[in-house]
Amino acid sequence: MEIPQHFHVAETAGWLVNHRMNSALPGYLMISSKTDTNDLSDLSEDALAELGPLLAKAQSSLKRQLNAQRVYIGRYGHTPGYPIHFHVIPIYEWVEALFWKDARYRLLENFAEGPGETATDGAELTLFVWREFCERAEPPPIRGPSVSEAIKLLREAMRFPPL
Repeated sequence: MEIPQHFHVAETAGWLVNHRMNSALPGYLMISSKTDTNDLSDLSEDALAELGPLLAKAQSSLKRQLNAQRVYIGRYGHTPGYPIHFHVIPIYEWVEALFWKDARYRLLENFAEGPGETATDGAELTLFVWREFCERAEPPPIRGPSVSEAIKLLREAMRFPPL
């Protein structure tokens, strides 16, 4: 899949970092391999060596530049035709507040057996972000920088030496 340039945030020899194209949540990043594989074991040692520092830089940039309360990083893809990629999802205080205000998500409490370690967890908030900010035609209002402003801030924060 071709990612339009205005979504690009950073790039290394083996990876492209872009803002998720269908996300209204500022700072929702995708880190995709430039190698056409869906298996980490197929990547070169150089690409694998770039991955850890790149994930760390994305997380710290989201926290420093956009004040993300937490950052979730996950590999979910199993759709044929997409290279291996990672979702980097910022959770802002206002996102969690919206989650708690939405009665539909209180149904998730019915699936727990016994008290959890925290009031909510990453799986519930990831589901909320996906449904509300990526799939809804009318996502909730955001607070803080817009998606385009977030991309601009993250480009500066994640700048790497030229390839």
